[in-house]
Amino acid sequence: MEVNPPKQEHLLALKVMRLTKPTLFTNIPVTCEEKDLPGELFNQLMRDDPSTVNGAEILMLGEMLTLPQNFGNIFLGETFSSYISVHNDSNQVVKDILVKADLQTSSQRLNLSASNAAVAELKPDCCIDDVIHHEVKEIGTHILVCAVSYTTQGGEKMYFRKFFKFQVLKPLDVKTKFYNAETDEVFLEAQIQNITTSPMFMEKVSLEPSIMYNVAELNSVSQAGECVTTFGSRAYLQPMDTRQYLYCLKPKKEFAEKAGIIKGVTVIGKLDIVWKTNLGERGRLQTSQLQRMAPGYGDVRLSLEAIPDTVNLEEPFHITCKITNCSSERTMDLVLEMCNTNSLHWCGISGRQLGKLHPSSSLCLALTLLSSVQGLQSVSGLRLTDTFLKRTYEYDDIAQVCVVSSAIKVES
Repeated sequence: MEVNPPKQEHLLALKVMRLTKPTLFTNIPVTCEEKDLPGELFNQLMRDDPSTVNGAEILMLGEMLTLPQNFGNIFLGETFSSYISVHNDSNQVVKDILVKADLQTSSQRLNLSASNAAVAELKPDCCIDDVIHHEVKEIGTHILVCAVSYTTQGGEKMYFRKFFKFQVLKPLDVKTKFYNAETDEVFLEAQIQNITTSPMFMEKVSLEPSIMYNVAELNSVSQAGECVTTFGSRAYLQPMDTRQYLYCLKPKKEFAEKAGIIKGVTVIGKLDIVWKTNLGERGRLQTSQLQRMAPGYGDVRLSLEAIPDTVNLEEPFHITCKITNCSSERTMDLVLEMCNTNSLHWCGISGRQLGKLHPSSSLCLALTLLSSVQGLQSVSGLRLTDTFLKRTYEYDDIAQVCVVSSAIKVES
């Protein structure tokens, strides 16, 4: 009859503990009114409890801190820290101890050990300690693999390892919307939702623009000469709450003059989000490059550079238009026609030659109008004809102006 030899126990013990911030101790207050049977018994017990706050015993929040009782949640963008200890439980001196810690994700395996050199010897009741850190950049299943190899006094080489599996969760839900303005400006609305179970302190939410744009944050207002955030003095984001951030991107001067380049730009930039949770534990996320749908202007683009908000009835007013040849190869020879509407009348010669417009170049044009009807009127009726291709481009509802009676003084 064959007998299997007993499994040899290892001389070293491996312990792994996740390092996280402690939490405030909470208790459940039990109290009653003085006329009830227990009288002051419950209140006195709470006053004698060292975990309660003096004078505020009925509050659940205490003054003491408690160490984590379980592994807890790990969120994307946070730093995972762990304490690794190898202890010699035997009465022998162990030699050539090598401790290795790897983190296996769905896409890669990372070595987190501070040193890959072996320790010459480890005496009885002594230990080797190491602290590892890793900024979590992937969601999903992660496995911490801790391997220990050593040599016994008898020269036998020993090896064992342990696996610690945990899930990395998504802390924020980020949604973006783009609005393309006629002036080549791009407005970005970012909706950020806290999908964890605890409040977050939003330390920073900024937009890092691409090389072609400058960015202006529209999340603050000026009050008494000071810049005040639109979210109030408390920047906390409660669980499942959503906050909206707004940014305006303007093309840099060297790129704004090249209409063909700005027309095809889709990459806008990326969001950089920094937050803090329990006792200042920090997290950071950067989105991938945000992309918009490039607006289609066709071969010729007409935009307004200047127009008054309010004008007087039956009095001429001036607007400035910018005409851009969006073609990268073809020179255009343009003719401008102005068609009157029921309420707005163009002043000037219709059908005049504007001359040749080279690829990716622009020209500014001052025009005069007169309104015969009060109210909010739409500027329409401009026609540009390319004499080379015999193609006409129509521009209606370019802008709107408020027409008031001449008896009402219009502020300039």
